[in-house]
Amino acid sequence: MRRVRPGVAAARGSTGGTGSTSSASSRTAAGTAGSSASRTAGPASSRAAGSSASRAPGEERALTSVAAGERYRAQEAADAKGGQQPVEVARLWHVTLSVSGEEAPPNEVRRALEQLAHDHPFLLTSRYAGDHAEIRYWEEARDLHDAAAVALRLWGEHRQTAGLPPWEIVGLEVIDRQTYHQRIAEGYGPALAPPVGVHPY
Repeated sequence: MRRVRPGVAAARGSTGGTGSTSSASSRTAAGTAGSSASRTAGPASSRAAGSSASRAPGEERALTSVAAGERYRAQEAADAKGGQQPVEVARLWHVTLSVSGEEAPPNEVRRALEQLAHDHPFLLTSRYAGDHAEIRYWEEARDLHDAAAVALRLWGEHRQTAGLPPWEIVGLEVIDRQTYHQRIAEGYGPALAPPVGVHPY
């Protein structure tokens, strides 16, 4: 029978117990640290995730839409039907052209304006005197710029063919059809024109 010196077993048992206790303490400490880290990180990460999820792109900005214009809607309709070429929507514009210059025989002015009315298909009416005249007509054009450009060329282009006096343009107004009728309805539009044709003031 082997004899063990007193103190050896105790030392061994003490060592084993210490090792066991140390190991258990390590596990406990690790578990506590892990649990603590989990508790610490958990709410913070949840808050961060919740904050990111609650913000949607563009949520803080209010966007305002703009209604599409006539030309844009026409283009979209053409695209839907497979059209590739841009669509130009012609509109009606009411033009008032004023001219004046040196005195001319009223009969010659009248004859020239009658010829202009014959040459220009959209001529509505005109009034004249010996030194000035006003021409009012409807022009079909894509936009105001085109209608105004035609009006500014009208007197010069027809001056020789119609025998117009060498007067200069002193006034031009171009408004669309809706504005024209709105002015008439509200009572501050242009004075009603006499019947189609050429009339003295």
